[in-house]
Amino acid sequence: MTVETSHDFSAVIRPCRIHSGEGALDALGAEIARTGAQRAFVLCGRSVAGTTDLLDRIRAQAGDRLAGVFDRIGKDTPLPDVLAATEAARDAGADLLIAVGGGSVIQAARVVAIYLAEDGTPESLATQYPEDAPAISPRLNAPKMPIFNVPTIGTTAQNWGGSPVKGGKQGHRLEYFDPKTRPTALFWDRAALATAPLSMVRATSGMLWWRSVMNMGYSSAPVLVDANRREVLSLATQVRDALARDEDSDRLRADLCLATWLQNQDADRGGKLVNTWASRVTYAFAIGIFHRHAEVAQGATTAALTCGVLRRLGHRDEDSVAAIATALGIPGMVPSAALADQLERDFVSMGLPVNLTQLGIPQDSAGPVLEAAMQNYNSDPRREFRRERDLLAEVLAGCW
Repeated sequence: MTVETSHDFSAVIRPCRIHSGEGALDALGAEIARTGAQRAFVLCGRSVAGTTDLLDRIRAQAGDRLAGVFDRIGKDTPLPDVLAATEAARDAGADLLIAVGGGSVIQAARVVAIYLAEDGTPESLATQYPEDAPAISPRLNAPKMPIFNVPTIGTTAQNWGGSPVKGGKQGHRLEYFDPKTRPTALFWDRAALATAPLSMVRATSGMLWWRSVMNMGYSSAPVLVDANRREVLSLATQVRDALARDEDSDRLRADLCLATWLQNQDADRGGKLVNTWASRVTYAFAIGIFHRHAEVAQGATTAALTCGVLRRLGHRDEDSVAAIATALGIPGMVPSAALADQLERDFVSMGLPVNLTQLGIPQDSAGPVLEAAMQNYNSDPRREFRRERDLLAEVLAGCW
């Protein structure tokens, strides 16, 4: 299958300074000065605060421009933690936020910036789900203070404008989107990236592999998008193969940072997300599961769901399945079941689960997970899932 590329496109290049490699965090002081900030405020989790020297390094760089630290952001960005961080940042007179950690902390910093700048309750500022109508993402027009991100693991959260928060009313997660909360500076510090446990690297790499593969299901694209997706797939393949050999290295972790950063450049370069039924449903189920079960990671959950969902729903997007197969070097028109078999082998080689039994999810979670999927704006902005409720219940049941 040949991909048609076009030089007719519009692209957005968003300003962000990236410092990568050994001692990258040593550039923090100069970046603070560049913004003119005088009241930098750090957000992190307990592991970063208690088991690394990253806060000491930040204090050395920021000096008297460090206004405070909030070190209690939990997994999956719980709403009570974000609200407490917002009050702490407000009391400190923060004019710059520095997020140090994984996706949960980085997302929390964005939501804190929104809460500090916008008028309204957490619920009113989040995406709305009216009955029998498409979801509505509110306009968050107030200026936002600058944000620096110091990731401890490569994650697409590092340079995105969307942020989910766990723990809204009725147990639903809250979803926010504001491109003004994208970072002003990123620090891919080698020592910081070395702090993440290998299990987290595996799970995040699984998410990278899944999205890079799903994004190859297209037949035409602007040339920048096509080049970007092929580079991401190449990097993701290197990461996959290294994990299959049980290798861990600074290079692998740096590649994970680069690949996830590039993945988020897709939309800026004119790309349209490849949203097949299988990928949309997998994503919605995964979000519901890992928000309900704090012990699992999104990447591992996605790996556990992908093959079961693809076998049931892949036939709805045959052209996309064929394009993915071509990108992976599988010849001919490959049925969705054959592609699922290949992805299953990939996930197993990376040390990831390939069904919900292996992930340790009890079957009585099926009902709540299905309900959560009905409220997922990213997967279902037009509320199509509600018409397919019975089918999706069967698909989910088949993932155990």
